Amino acid sequence: MSTFETISPVDNSVYVERDLHTLDDAMEALAKAKEAQKLWAKTALETRKEYIRAFIDELVSHKDEISEEISHQMGRPLSQCGFEVNGFKERADYMLSIADESLEAYCPDEIDGFERCVEKEPLGIVCILSPWNYPFLTSVNVLIPALLAGNVVILKHSLQTPLVAERYAMAFEAVGLPENLFSILHIGHADTAVLLADERVDGVFFTGSVKGGFAVQEAIGNKFIPCGLELGGKDPAYVRADANLETTVPNLVDGAYFNSGQSCCGIERIYVHESQYDEFVSRFVEETKKYKLGSPLDSDTNIGPMVKTEASDFVRKQIKEAVDAGAKSLVDESLFPASKEGTPYLAPHVLIDVDHSMSIMNEESFGPVVGIMKVSDDAEAIGLMNDSDYGLTASLWTKDRDIARELSKEIETGTVFMNRCDYLDPALAWTGVKHTGRGVSLSTFVYDSVTRLKSIHFRLEE
Repeated sequence: MSTFETISPVDNSVYVERDLHTLDDAMEALAKAKEAQKLWAKTALETRKEYIRAFIDELVSHKDEISEEISHQMGRPLSQCGFEVNGFKERADYMLSIADESLEAYCPDEIDGFERCVEKEPLGIVCILSPWNYPFLTSVNVLIPALLAGNVVILKHSLQTPLVAERYAMAFEAVGLPENLFSILHIGHADTAVLLADERVDGVFFTGSVKGGFAVQEAIGNKFIPCGLELGGKDPAYVRADANLETTVPNLVDGAYFNSGQSCCGIERIYVHESQYDEFVSRFVEETKKYKLGSPLDSDTNIGPMVKTEASDFVRKQIKEAVDAGAKSLVDESLFPASKEGTPYLAPHVLIDVDHSMSIMNEESFGPVVGIMKVSDDAEAIGLMNDSDYGLTASLWTKDRDIARELSKEIETGTVFMNRCDYLDPALAWTGVKHTGRGVSLSTFVYDSVTRLKSIHFRLEE
């Protein structure tokens, strides 16, 4: 039997070692899930809700242990890991609170002698493929609605954060969820493709890279099933002439560097009106210098290592290529002694004199670096914001809500923020355009993604 190791970016040590599940294990999980789903679909929604409510409470009761595990597995400062469990609860509670109305049948106006309605039925077996960067927050978005809708779930989590999947499994077992309604698989890419292609899989939800999204799409190419793909972004911000820099700068700095920039909706490029540009850049650099890079287990660290040396090497290469092409780096890396080549530890970087010919402005960095460009007006800013293969979120920084509302109509993205960024509201649809993918999670609309419609059209006879 093959094994895998999870290497902690904290100190390059082996943090987790597990046996990989085999393809036979995956097929067995499918067979058991198929049978379990038949009974779960007939279970009253109120009963499903009771199990899910108990599961949420059980999971969050282990917040401290979970926070430490997250920090070790993917490098986020321990002081910032508790928010992930809190965010899990916020989203899970919200999905639970809207389940009744979201799954309710639609009944058009009555016609004498007929019964007509549109019902929502579970898909069946739903596979969720989740990444390491926000391991609970990416998986909960579909996990809770899928189970509440009457589906069974098979979760394949990143092998960088396998303990997250195991935490889910332990919590479900602790509250007595009937067997085989939820299962986890630690499997590689090849076996994952075979799993997804199996005719018993009725829906797939993947969060990850564009390359991974195409692989998922190819794997299910022999059947017509729902497939949600959230594939990242190169999210822009536009700072207008009327923006309040006192609040704009710290929020954008946090949006760029939180989680070491390893966020699909993190800020990766900023466009600033020429009247604000010099002051904005000066403030941004000074705010950046306040960060402390170091071991995520230290209480005063607020930016930890990237997940792997390979990831930090990629960002370093982007920065070097930009500087070689004329960009200017404004933060001296020596201010961050922990930042060293050949390690996952990378200082936060601010680049100016950048343009869209540079990969730092057009290719996802997924690291602690941001490029800042000067613009002359709204039209130039919107044109640059839309000049991207991605479209997950975009943020506008202005005091004028009416202008922001008009500009939002022109921006090619799934979410438009005003005066905030890098946040998911569970009441709003999480979606994207272009290479960011397709489909929806969160909000009432996710329930449409984990169900299929059935129309009931009865003519009644006396």
